[in-house]
Amino acid sequence: MLIMMLVLFGALLLLLGSGVWVGFSLLALGWLGLSQFTSIPTGDVMASDIWGSSYSWELTALPMFIWMGEILFRSRLADDMFTGLSPWMQRIPGRLLHTNVVGCGLFAAVSGSSAATCATMGKMTIPELTRRGYDESLIIGTLAGSATLGLLIPPSIILIVFGVATDQSISRLFMAGILPGLMLISLFGLYLMLWSWRHPDRVPPAEENLPLAEKLRRARRLIPMLALIVGVIGSIYTGLASPTEAAAVGVVLSLILARVQGNMNRTTFRDALLGAVRTSTMIAFILAGASFLTAAMGFTGLPSDLAAWIGTMDLSPWMLLAALTLFFVLLGCFLDGISVVVLTTSIMLPMVEAAGIDLIWFGIFLVIVVEMSQITPPVGFNLFVLQGMTGRNILSIAWAALPFFFLMMLGVVLISLFPAIVTYLPNAMSN
Repeated sequence: MLIMMLVLFGALLLLLGSGVWVGFSLLALGWLGLSQFTSIPTGDVMASDIWGSSYSWELTALPMFIWMGEILFRSRLADDMFTGLSPWMQRIPGRLLHTNVVGCGLFAAVSGSSAATCATMGKMTIPELTRRGYDESLIIGTLAGSATLGLLIPPSIILIVFGVATDQSISRLFMAGILPGLMLISLFGLYLMLWSWRHPDRVPPAEENLPLAEKLRRARRLIPMLALIVGVIGSIYTGLASPTEAAAVGVVLSLILARVQGNMNRTTFRDALLGAVRTSTMIAFILAGASFLTAAMGFTGLPSDLAAWIGTMDLSPWMLLAALTLFFVLLGCFLDGISVVVLTTSIMLPMVEAAGIDLIWFGIFLVIVVEMSQITPPVGFNLFVLQGMTGRNILSIAWAALPFFFLMMLGVVLISLFPAIVTYLPNAMSN
């Protein structure tokens, strides 16, 4: 087992370090494992598994939610959110910095993507908050940390991938992500309040306080997006629609919303559709490679042997989670979130199940840890997005995001101490 692990791990490092696409790397790793360590016909397994991974009904929701996010990415959604939220943030310690946190949380609930959330909100809030004199490092830090909510708050693309890879209910995973997402929004907001109390000289004074009628008039611009969120998530929670059906409804509603706003034309429609196709095919290719690798690892017996070996170490669930947290954060320094999930599922699942850890809870734990890796160099996707928008050094951006990394670590501790934060809504949904 040790020789096999060293060979496969070395091959993975070589392939990824050489710039080979993740999908090809996974296929090559599975082929190497089957051809060198088993007598199983490699071609037959590869053909059947790649075909089998391509027609999952649950996976149909993936391109639909991606398309919905692409449409909204090209709409006036970020402008409407900033206009609707900013009057209500003037009297809160931290003031308009909270628009990054709340705005990212709202956009995450309609996009499902961390990078899209970061890019969309950043284009609006970075110039506006900088012009008003807010601390630039905190603007970037709040945006980097809050944009990761796109991975957690449903409809999350990475939760769909995890559900398909582990054969878990996507509806239950979506519901499980809501309360942890709200918890992280609260932690980020609380940090902004404490920071502003400690550094009052670095927060601009409140702007003119608008009358209640004007605040309500501006808040009306949030209604279409809130209706879209309630329509998509509410239909899943109440059982009126499956995630795939809700995704289709979301695409139709987002097209109507973009058309009403005047942002939908032939060019916008084509760009949104092609963007969704590119992202969906990339993820589908990674999933196909991961499916073959999972089957190959099953034939080699490596996951079960590894789980048995870890079992002999007599690690408590707490120690196992601590080790997995460190492992996933380190892996996330070099891979994107979806690749981390599909690459590790086949190896981690047996030991997680053996430890008696609920897989729905583990999915949320994994996503929060992957969120942490999105703001760690050298391959933190949100860092790259912000570097492109601000031109700042990526290490300075990572330093600005560091407090939010530790806040997400606190979130992991809280859901470990109080697992009901994750499991309450899925259990209520089942009941």
